[in-house]
Amino acid sequence: MIDRRTLFGASAAVMSAVSALFGTKSASAASAPASTFKGDYEPRGTDQRLERLPRLDLESYDNFLTGLRIWTGSASGKTSRRRFYKAISDAGLDPREDLPLEKIFPLVENDTYIGTAARMRTSGQQLMWTALQKHYHENADVYLDEMEAADNAGPGKLELNPDIHIPDYTKHEIHIQPGGYVGDAFAGHIYHYGTNNFYRAENYQDEIHRNMATQMATPKDGKVMRILDMGCSSGQLTAALKERFPDAEVWGIDIGGPMVRYSHMRCVDLGIGANFRQALAEDTKFEDGYFDIVTSYIMHHEVPAGKTKEIINEAYRVLRPGGVYFPIDFETGAGRGRGKNAYSRFSSWRDHRWNEEVWRPDYSSVDFNGEMRKTGFDVVDEGPPAWRSRFNVLGTKPA
Repeated sequence: MIDRRTLFGASAAVMSAVSALFGTKSASAASAPASTFKGDYEPRGTDQRLERLPRLDLESYDNFLTGLRIWTGSASGKTSRRRFYKAISDAGLDPREDLPLEKIFPLVENDTYIGTAARMRTSGQQLMWTALQKHYHENADVYLDEMEAADNAGPGKLELNPDIHIPDYTKHEIHIQPGGYVGDAFAGHIYHYGTNNFYRAENYQDEIHRNMATQMATPKDGKVMRILDMGCSSGQLTAALKERFPDAEVWGIDIGGPMVRYSHMRCVDLGIGANFRQALAEDTKFEDGYFDIVTSYIMHHEVPAGKTKEIINEAYRVLRPGGVYFPIDFETGAGRGRGKNAYSRFSSWRDHRWNEEVWRPDYSSVDFNGEMRKTGFDVVDEGPPAWRSRFNVLGTKPA
């Protein structure tokens, strides 16, 4: 049934964790959806801006797996870290140092608790993905009908490109999500509800993305007419930016047709007039100098280093003079990465190896802010505390 209205041609056959970057406590109360569209499917209604999963047993199962995720990141995770630090210290090494992996592996690879804790996290994630995908596939027609009903609805518009070339680097099953972002017609649905699990029940009302939107850097002249969110996935930051800047033309782009299709449908349902386009971040198809703000959220570590450099160049091209580039991702570069230690290096490798974070090591090799300077950006290394100094901060295109 998936092939009935597939968006991605040959790539449809491709079926192969992120902690919150900003606090959620200051998020304003989420409002209920402002509108619905003909064909909208909400058999169990909504919890404010979050559509409830359509079956109680599926929602209960998801809640259980979210609880497991919370436990593996707290009680189990703390014990695992303590055992890790002890193993490193017992070997006469300092766990506060950024030790090479070849020194770490022999000391922890046979620790049953460390291995079990990691296995539980991965297994919980796999169970979550499988349950969500199974539901959407078993009810494919109703969800395809719902998306089709929203495709040409407003507010906001959707631009799909069924003939677009899907690069191989985008076909990986990031976060071990079955089909990845381009290989399943319901990638947007699966990603959105799956990442609710990642965020440990702290983002049901888009609290994290809405906080980021309130903290978004703006041009010095205060003019914000057009905003671009690169690699928008399920469109939560795009929607939040449109809510903060209601008079601006806001675009979210993603190579995943199912991602932007879901994003558009959700914004239509919420009455948010954001626009979405299926496009590559390194080739947006927008004209030179079109945007006042270009941003992205944890996208760059999901692409090869060479593509990161191309994307920085594209951001520079589509920004107007005086516009700002605010890519939100892990900090990189020599002399940066405050807080790096043996455990963070091991965790990053584990994420790369078992969570299909294919390009994470490649990304870490990039001096991100240095590349921004090479492109021509004036880079601001220090910003408000809310920007969290361990993330790449801000670039301004000279006027």
